[in-house]
Parts: sequence; structure tokens; C-alpha cells
Amino acid sequence: MHETKTFPNHGGAELRPAVRRVETEPSEVTTDPVEGVGPTLPPEAVVVLDEVVEYFESAATAMAERPSPEFVRSHFFDFEYLERFHEVERYWVNEPYAYVSILFDEENREYRYHVVEPTLDLFEQYVRADLVTLLRNSLMYLEVDPGEDREAVFFERVQELIDRHAATVDEGTLHKVLYYLERDFLNYGPIDAIMRDRNIEDISCDGEEVPVFVYHREYRDLKTNVVFGGQRLNSFTVQLAQRAGQSISVSDPLLDASLPDGSRLQLTLGGDVSTRGSNFTIRKFADIPFTPVDLVEWNTFSVDQMAYFWLAIENNKSLIFAGGTGSGKTTSMNAVSFFVPPSSKVVSIEDTREIDLPHENWVQSVTRESATADGRGEVSMYNLLQAALRQRPEYLIVGEIRTEPRVALTFFQAMGTGHTAYTTLHADSVETALSRLQNPPLSVPTQMLQDLDIVNIQKQTFIGERRVRRNAVVAELGVDEHDIDRIRHDEVFRWDAASDTHERVGESRVLAEIATERGWDDAELERQLEARRTVLEFLIQNDVTDYETVGATVHLFARDPDSVLAAIDDGRLAADETDLLGTTTDDADATPDAGVEVPDPSEFETWEAVVAAAEADHDAAGETDADTPDDQRAEADGGDPADDEAFSFGASEGADDHDDGGEGR
Repeated sequence: MHETKTFPNHGGAELRPAVRRVETEPSEVTTDPVEGVGPTLPPEAVVVLDEVVEYFESAATAMAERPSPEFVRSHFFDFEYLERFHEVERYWVNEPYAYVSILFDEENREYRYHVVEPTLDLFEQYVRADLVTLLRNSLMYLEVDPGEDREAVFFERVQELIDRHAATVDEGTLHKVLYYLERDFLNYGPIDAIMRDRNIEDISCDGEEVPVFVYHREYRDLKTNVVFGGQRLNSFTVQLAQRAGQSISVSDPLLDASLPDGSRLQLTLGGDVSTRGSNFTIRKFADIPFTPVDLVEWNTFSVDQMAYFWLAIENNKSLIFAGGTGSGKTTSMNAVSFFVPPSSKVVSIEDTREIDLPHENWVQSVTRESATADGRGEVSMYNLLQAALRQRPEYLIVGEIRTEPRVALTFFQAMGTGHTAYTTLHADSVETALSRLQNPPLSVPTQMLQDLDIVNIQKQTFIGERRVRRNAVVAELGVDEHDIDRIRHDEVFRWDAASDTHERVGESRVLAEIATERGWDDAELERQLEARRTVLEFLIQNDVTDYETVGATVHLFARDPDSVLAAIDDGRLAADETDLLGTTTDDADATPDAGVEVPDPSEFETWEAVVAAAEADHDAAGETDADTPDDQRAEADGGDPADDEAFSFGASEGADDHDDGGEGR
């Protein structure tokens, strides 16, 4: 019987037991070895192999017969890493082929990020290399129609090659080889498992023969077992550029771009400008945006702050999120943008796609670099901003104001002409943010700054040994009564590091203005804030955080708040989250009583189902765009824009993706 071990929490003094995780659900890992046929396997390995066997027994396989349980248990993964490191956490990122194991290295007192993929013996490596060569030759001159499913074409060719050249190969071997073919031709090659991990924010390859590093949401900076050799790294860097629809060369070795999923990409090719050779950094784009509920649950904001933003945004108050790199500026701006009224026209402008809103009336614009030496074809942020103002947006979202004065001036001119506008800025305090805006190169006049209502300061900091993100300050801007050329800022909320709480520290001029504009007295203003707090607390208490349901709930509240509040106040929410939600027509002039038939709560098991039903009722009552000519044309066009990126990756024959020197497989 092995002794149960505990490990420091992220390098600190706090101890915790080793755990495993499938997806996001934790469960304990035992430490007793398991005896059986062949070498003794640690219990962690047995759990993994049982899950693989169970997966193949329950899942249909299109390309090959399912491998036998005996093959899986003896030939699928190599668990040698468990002999040298202690597994703290484990979760699948591409079941049943790839999982991540968070390991603790007792000798160096550090955590490691270990990617585990199927192992290939010598024969399987030959099969993989042969199929890679044949597949390259088969696809090289293949013409694929724009509307054709390239992934389907890929698998069709693979099946043909298997039937012709690998018909006698064992099913288990085929499954492993097919995984690598798909990984390298269609996906992100050696870093595909990392790209699939939602816990990863950044991926950094610093050079040749250097382990790739990742930034993990829980464990921070971790060294991985993924290592690139020199030639492989050069080739992979070029492939990443192609995946981003760009090119990179020795004569032009630097590239900033975005991947099809919106992740930011920075590439350097060769050793001329980087002494350790080619390198790349990927700042991952969250495929599912974080919601206001997420940020409150993480204590980035308090419920009171989020209710404040909800009311301010509904009433057309402009704001800026400022902070350092990685402080969560864009994440917070995207989350509070959920509160934009559902039918309002929104235009967003970004260098790389990060904003993701639950709104239909939304124009999403992204800049484009020139593909020619003379700069023709470039579409700058300034160009997009000018075009956006001609689109009559009610809400304007600019990803970031950097150093371009025309962008800053046009952004604030938009505010002055009645557009509600949001953006982010690099600054660590309200004073620094105002100084950056007022001084060169941006040089925004004080008169224009007076149209900005709120400045938020985001920080990435530590609570004990945990790195966290906090909204440190919410400040409102106004004209200094004693000096009209000076902008005054008054703090409304401030984060207290000692207690890790967000405290109300001042009266709100913004809320007072809203009350005056809406004809509310103090009691009605407080009632409006309390209504929004009630909805947020309900979602938090019932763990309703998914993007679609939170967005739908906020939008339903905007259409008919009384129905949403009644559904909460009636107390019908049982342990199974059953509840009732009424909805109204989307007609802005309709009376509150002109609602759609209320869903029967007994028919639903979750709040998500209730919201979906209410949304469906709303659409049935007022929908006019389901079968518009535009929709019909979109359906006729078919295909996913992401499909255009298929085949941009070629497999590398014999590439060793993982570090065997210090880590082992």
C-alpha cells in the first residue's frame, strides 16, 4: 500500500491531496497498485484505460473497427511519467486519445503540464509515415469546391488509402495512426491537445529544443513535455502563419495575426532576430465567452458592481476598462456588454476577434493588413471606425485604443455625437489612463473626455498564493468645478485587498443622472438596482453560467422584468432547478400585459430549459426573420468559414512531439 501524498498548492504552503479530473469534475485518485496480466499498473493508469475501453464500447467508429480491450490496456498509452512524478490532476481534452496530467515534481518543487497521447511502436511509426506521404501526394493537387466539406474529403481520402495500403493493419494501430493524421493535417499538430484545453490562456514556444510553456488558469506558468526540434519548429511556424491566412519568411520574419478561432498569434521565424531560433506565442480565444455571472462567482466583480454596470449600460453610459496585460480588460468588457439591450444595434471593431455577444443586431468588424508591399488593401481600425459611424450604431465597441491618435479622436467624437462607446486601454490607474488619453500621441482634448462616464481599473494580483483578477476601481468622470480644463474622477467602488471584497466608497453621479433622466426618485432607483441584483443572485445560486442561458435571461429581463422577477419570487425553483419564466412580445410599444403564453413549469427540469422555451415563445410571437431571403441565401451558401483552413497543416514524418530527455513518455 502506497502512502497518500499531499503537495503544495501552486508552490505555497497550503497542502492538498492528489486529485484527478475528467473534464471539470474532480474525484480522488487512490494510490494502490493494481496487479494483473503484464506489468503492474498504477491505479491512475487503470482508470484512464478503463475510460478508453468504455468509450470505444459505447461510441460508434466510422474509420476502423473498435480496438480490443486487450490492445487498449497493453498498447495505447505509456504511463512511465507516473514513476517519476506525482499526478495531481487529470482531465481529457480529446477523449479517448489525448488527456492532460498536472504533475508535481518533488525534486524541483514545481508543477508540470504533461500531454499524454497514444504511443506508437516502430511498426506504427512506419505506418504513420507511409500514410502521411501517400496522403500528402493525394491532397497536394486536389481541387476542392468552396462549398465542399474539406474535412469530409480528408476522411474520404484517408479511408481510400487505408483500404488500399493498410487493410491488414490491426484496428488498434489504425485508431492511433488516424488520430495523428487528423491532428496534424486538420488541427494544430503537436500543440493540438493544448489548444483544446479550456484551462489554458497562453501558449509560448521560446525556441528550439526548449519545452513549450503554458499559462494555466489554476496553476499559472507550467512547463510542458512538448518540445520542437529546429527544423520542425521552422516548419510549424510557417504552418501557423498559413493557418492564420498569412505568410512569413526569412526576409519578413515577424508576424502578428489571429487564428481561425480568434486566438492572437505572434510568430518569429529563424535565428536572425531571435538567438534561440523560431518562436511563437498564442493568446487563446475563449470559445465560450465568460458571462457576468462567471465574473461575480470569481469575485472579479461584486453583485452590486455588476448591477451598477447593468443599469449604466442599459442607460447609454460610456466606459473604459484599463489595466495591465492579462488583467482581464477585454473579458470584463465583453461580459458587461451582455447588458446592451437585445434589439440595439452594436458595432464592434478589433484587431483580432475577441468580442462575442449574445446579440443578433451586431456588426463584427476586424482589421486587415495589406498583402502588398505598397500597403494596398489594408483596412485599419480608423477605416473601420469611420465606416461604423455611418452604420448608425447605438453601441460602439472598440477592442483597444493603443497609440493611433485618429482612432482615439474618432472614438471620443462618436461619444460626443450620442453613441454609447466602450474600449480598453493599457493603464494601471485612473490617473495614468487620463494622462495617456490627454497627452501625445493620443492627445484627446479635455472637452471630449467629458463625454466619458466611467473608468474601470483591472488588476492581476495575488490572494495568498493564488493569482486572481480583480476590478480594483470603478471611477466616474466629471468636470472639475474649480478648473474647467481638468477632469475630476470620483471613486464609486474600490477593491480591498485585505478582505478581498469590493466596497462602495462614494456616491454615484451616473446613477443620479439616470434617475433624473428616467424620472425616478431614490426609492425607485434602489428598486431597479435590487431587481438586477435579484436576477444575478438567482443565476449565481443556481449555478446558471452558460453563455446562452445568461444572455437569454438578461434579454428577457430587458423585455419584461416583471415576468422574470415573478418567476424567481414565486418560489417554484426546487432542487431540480424547475422554475417558471414569462415572456413578452418584442414590440417595444406593447403594454406589459401583452405577453406570450407563460410556459408550464412542470414541463421543464432546468432553468436553462425554461429560458429556452420562453425564448421560443417570444420568437414564435414576434419573429419575422426566420425565413428571410438573407437567411435562405446563407443556408444555400453552406459551409463553415473555418472549413477554408482545412489542409493548411501538413504532417511531419517522424516528428518527435514530446520531450523524452527529461520527461519521458
